[in-house]
Amino acid sequence: MKIPTTLKHKPVIVSENYDKIDGRDSQSDAKGLSVGLAQWNDRGKVDVSAKVWRYTGEKWSRQSEEMPLHRVIDLAIFVCRTKQYFREAYRYDKLYDENDAQIDRIALQGGAMDVSVCLDNPLLEEDIQLVAKALAADDELLGERLARLAAILREMGY
Repeated sequence: MKIPTTLKHKPVIVSENYDKIDGRDSQSDAKGLSVGLAQWNDRGKVDVSAKVWRYTGEKWSRQSEEMPLHRVIDLAIFVCRTKQYFREAYRYDKLYDENDAQIDRIALQGGAMDVSVCLDNPLLEEDIQLVAKALAADDELLGERLARLAAILREMGY
């Protein structure tokens, strides 16, 4: 399926037919990915963004997500750190330290991204088990993508 070029986000680089590889679900409504000019651009100010294009079967969905590239990378960092945490979470009876919710503090741009277990979640004990099981079930799916990402980063000199 062709990604539209007449909407506010202007795709420059695209991955069409993303639904064919979007996780376990080959019936995904996420039909494409793009990097292009952000829909929030104003005159004289140009931002580049990444977008996940969703199609309901009848029209392009408002649930399509557009993010600045730095946020896409931040999200990848966050996901990697979360996955890394769950590799060792078995050490805790409840999969987390009840006395210390902080997992990490990742330095970025003179500040830091805090990564913590959400102790405010009233269903945390059940939900954290579900997340751990889902991550374990998706280990091959995620592992393949993380290995590709690591290889590309090495090729780029990072």
